[in-house]
Amino acid sequence: MTDTTTAVLPPTTDAAKPTPRSLKSAPVIADRVFRTTAYAAGTITVAVMLAVGIFLTARAGDALAVAGPSFLTTQEWSPETGTFGVAAVLFGTVTIALVAMAISVPLAMGTALLISEIVPPRARGLLITMVDLMAAVPSVVFGLWGVFFLQTGVIPVAQWISTYFGWIPIFRVADETGARLTDAGAYTSSAFIAGIVVALMVVPTQTSVMREAFSQAPLGEREGALALGSTRWGMIRAVVLPFGRGGIIGGTMLGLGRALGETIAVVMIISPIFTINTELLKTGTNSVSALIALRYGEASQFGLSALMAAGLVLFIITLIVNFTASTIVARSRSGAESN
Repeated sequence: MTDTTTAVLPPTTDAAKPTPRSLKSAPVIADRVFRTTAYAAGTITVAVMLAVGIFLTARAGDALAVAGPSFLTTQEWSPETGTFGVAAVLFGTVTIALVAMAISVPLAMGTALLISEIVPPRARGLLITMVDLMAAVPSVVFGLWGVFFLQTGVIPVAQWISTYFGWIPIFRVADETGARLTDAGAYTSSAFIAGIVVALMVVPTQTSVMREAFSQAPLGEREGALALGSTRWGMIRAVVLPFGRGGIIGGTMLGLGRALGETIAVVMIISPIFTINTELLKTGTNSVSALIALRYGEASQFGLSALMAAGLVLFIITLIVNFTASTIVARSRSGAESN
């Protein structure tokens, strides 16, 4: 017979029980300093942003109390008479920004693809440096270049667009009677010219974001597309562009945020008016930032409150655009937009 008796082990005492090994490491002073600095920097940034919003809201209270909801729908700007609003300048701000985006987005996307996918590695660093240096050019230099050089060359282009595409309302240049204007003076200081200058100012920012997103496209998928017989453009269209979709959107919106707030270059180019001008090629437009820059020095106490109210509207719009862009760019870094 088989002996089925089992040996009984003596009970273990608490002192003999195995204890789990602690995975906690002793805090390092460098980590503490870095964590504290990072938290402090983030807190200060948020605090400054909130302080700016609170300051603008407090200073704009008098003007908003007088204007009421009509502040967003009134075109005229006459705080002394109690009739003022941001409808015209806000329309001009958005118009200039949209013109800038229509020009800068294709240019930035093409430049980003050229740097990340076409040029050899030796020339890539030089092109990246040149694009980044373009962002360091002061706004006043862009404004001077736009006034004294670009405008002269763009007027014939604007006249050509108006001649052949004038049947589209935004490209029509006409007087009060509806007759088409052909004089070169009717095409100067327009939203179209200001938009071109602003577009060249935001291209470096958009290019950097798009290039970073394109460069993170998976190497295996690139090589797989080429191994299956795809052309270079086919690989870019099937792999790089889908993966960089978030970067394209994020770069576009980051550029839009800057275009909405551009001041000096726009002030030097436009001819300020306080009516909504839907004709992009025609002389006369305005923007919120240009209004503040031109009227701040001569404004009364109540006029300053009205300018603060205009700045508050621009601050809220820019904040929304930048927060949306930051969210999209953050998602694009993880490859969540890839297919």
